[in-house]
Amino acid sequence: MTMIPLTFDKGQGLAGPMTCDEQSFRAIAKLLRDETGIHLPGDNTSLVVSRLIKHLRRLKLADFPAYVRWISDPAHVDDRNLMMTALTTNTTHFYREGYHFDIFVNVLLPRLRTAAQDGARIRLWSAGCSSGEEAYSLAATLIHHWPDAVQHDVKILATDISAECLETAERAEYPRERLEPVPDPIRTLMLSEGSPDASTVRMPKILRDLVTVRYLNFVTPWPTRGPFQAVLCRNVAIYMDDETQSRVFTGLADLLSPGGLLFIGHSERLPPTLSHRLTLIDRTTFRHN
Repeated sequence: MTMIPLTFDKGQGLAGPMTCDEQSFRAIAKLLRDETGIHLPGDNTSLVVSRLIKHLRRLKLADFPAYVRWISDPAHVDDRNLMMTALTTNTTHFYREGYHFDIFVNVLLPRLRTAAQDGARIRLWSAGCSSGEEAYSLAATLIHHWPDAVQHDVKILATDISAECLETAERAEYPRERLEPVPDPIRTLMLSEGSPDASTVRMPKILRDLVTVRYLNFVTPWPTRGPFQAVLCRNVAIYMDDETQSRVFTGLADLLSPGGLLFIGHSERLPPTLSHRLTLIDRTTFRHN
């Protein structure tokens, strides 16, 4: 394991070089895997150092062994959760993988409208929503193509493991330039309650009312009942080991309604055990049989 020397800024009371030793790395990797299912390969010492050094500085801890002792203490669960957030990749943007939204509109939405008009309960899930861009992209797409959705029992659940990301999703405020990838008519809807000169945009109330933001950790019992007519779980399981991925995708399949759609990331693969339950109908899009 490569030892990476670091030096604290002067004035922190922690002068001198610092290294992330192999034992500390293994302890951090085990905590991450046990609590999130994410596998951290042994060549990621530099990532651990770069993402956690600010927390060592904040806590005024002299080295990584001290940090491991700190986060292992049950009294410091908040700092352990901050570590999980720091080591979790929270890459997202509005209208990411736009073809998924096209498939949603063309394949699923007509059936949702018919079912809702017959009194059905419509539930959609952004699983691993990060800071909420995916959930609000789905909400805006839904309202643009089906304005009457608000007159029916339609909700979007947005979940993530990062408390910091969930706070952003709950506020629903984003820099205006983040909306540039969104198609014009849908972006207009997202901007409908904002000032044209504002650099920050808050999602309009009609979208916020559709989205429910909740904490969810895939390796603990899920507080969800379903069924869901669509689940977007994209690039969430990619860093998990095969066993954890299988449990996650199997759990999602269990919560999909018949004919419901599961959208996954372009680098992800479903386990063979689900081949009889989920059928590929388009790019990284599966229908529940």
